[in-house]
Amino acid sequence: MEDEPPVRPSRPARIRAGLPRTGLAALCGLLLALSFPSAGIWPLSVVAVAGLSLLTYRRTVRQAAWTGLVFGAAFMLWLLFWIGVIGYDVWVLLSVAETLFLGLMGAGLALVSRLRFWPLWTACLWVAQEWARDRVPLGGFPWGRLAFANTSSPFTPLAALGGAPLVSFAVTLSGALLAAAVPALRARGRRAAVACAAGAVAFGVVGYAVPVPTGGDTAGGPASAEIAVIQGNVPHAGMDFLGRPMEVLKNHVAATDDLLAKVAAGTMPKPQLIVWPENSSDVNPYVTPEAYAAIDGVAKRAGVPLLVGALVDGPDSQHVLNEGIVWDPRTGPGAHYTKQHPVPFGEYVPFRSILMKYITRLQRVARDFYPGDRTGILQVGPARIGDVICFEVAYDGIVRDSVTKGGRVLVVQTNNATYERTDQPDQQFAMSRLRAVEHGRAVVIAATSGISAIIEPDGSVQQRTQLATRAELEASVPLRDGLTLADRVGAAPEWALALLGLGACGYALVRRRRP
Repeated sequence: MEDEPPVRPSRPARIRAGLPRTGLAALCGLLLALSFPSAGIWPLSVVAVAGLSLLTYRRTVRQAAWTGLVFGAAFMLWLLFWIGVIGYDVWVLLSVAETLFLGLMGAGLALVSRLRFWPLWTACLWVAQEWARDRVPLGGFPWGRLAFANTSSPFTPLAALGGAPLVSFAVTLSGALLAAAVPALRARGRRAAVACAAGAVAFGVVGYAVPVPTGGDTAGGPASAEIAVIQGNVPHAGMDFLGRPMEVLKNHVAATDDLLAKVAAGTMPKPQLIVWPENSSDVNPYVTPEAYAAIDGVAKRAGVPLLVGALVDGPDSQHVLNEGIVWDPRTGPGAHYTKQHPVPFGEYVPFRSILMKYITRLQRVARDFYPGDRTGILQVGPARIGDVICFEVAYDGIVRDSVTKGGRVLVVQTNNATYERTDQPDQQFAMSRLRAVEHGRAVVIAATSGISAIIEPDGSVQQRTQLATRAELEASVPLRDGLTLADRVGAAPEWALALLGLGACGYALVRRRRP
């Protein structure tokens, strides 16, 4: 009598059998979210990667894609909860869009897990996933990169060698090697298991061998500058943080006068330049005489240049420019930098003519931000700064250009008042710490309501403010000319690692189809 073919379990039975795996995938996603600020438990990033690697190990493509989707949804919904300030529908839609990339990566992880050296291909695929999310759609959204959870960990110094992508690669490789020890142990390959675990530890501490930038490399210019940062605060947090016109501007004028009073009293040294945050002038100073007079007056009282953040009229009536303006105490407004990467739906509405018919809330974005086309290299007093505005600090190319084209110190003008009581300010602050190490530059952050800070080139925080307070910071900030290896190689490591991961995935597909 012939053997009967095995009976395939019913769909409900298969779903019940997969529930534990689904639950573990969600748990790993939550652990990864907790590795980011404000919890900031960075070792959980390695644990989460190891968990996802095990859950997708030698599974079918469909099973692994589902695992990646569940992992990604738990991760992104928690990480991006602050978007809910704008609207919970925006939060869910953005989280779902980012989750799709992780679902695709999950399918790829299952494919490469059948190849030799699969932890290496796993790490390359993770870089490929971040590479794609950083660029598409609508210019990409880099939040949630593993490097941004490791801005104060043993992996951090690797940023000076290959930027944020190399940090993400090392974190993933460490987690994947940790995962590889489990199937090796199951196969009674104790030596292989020990080797994988040792490799995970080795990649976890390799950053200690990388010299951290100190900021001492100059090319004949001044070695430092006395820089003051003003955090004037806003009337209240949320979407309507501005309050009455001129209120935010007056706050920053008053805070600057407080600083000047301390200078006059001899309790603080006189700054050589003063940095105000994004939107520190809540009205256009070019067309509002009262605003112009307020800024010009405080600049003259200070006797040093101000870097002012303001929204000014764009090339037509439908556009506005988000700018950092150098305000000289003698000649008034001069050189300026226009934000290059406006935020979709927050600063401009894609497909406006179509979407406005169905989403009336988008009418709050009355005019679209017009993108700038030049890097933010500005001479402000003795310092040639590389200016980036708000979310631009998350984009590798914009920050790197600000350094390689001559910026001796990085300045981040930001306005996080909309997200004041969320994790967003801490998450963005962590990115700035990584950029300091990556480029060997001091980073000066000026925020309307926090977090403002002065960060050393090695990523250590010299000073920082609290949220929702008026504050003034001042420090002698190093000015640097040298370039790190990450500056010199640019995006090449990211492209190379991403292509290796996609190539391994393609090879696994071809091999799978062979008889």
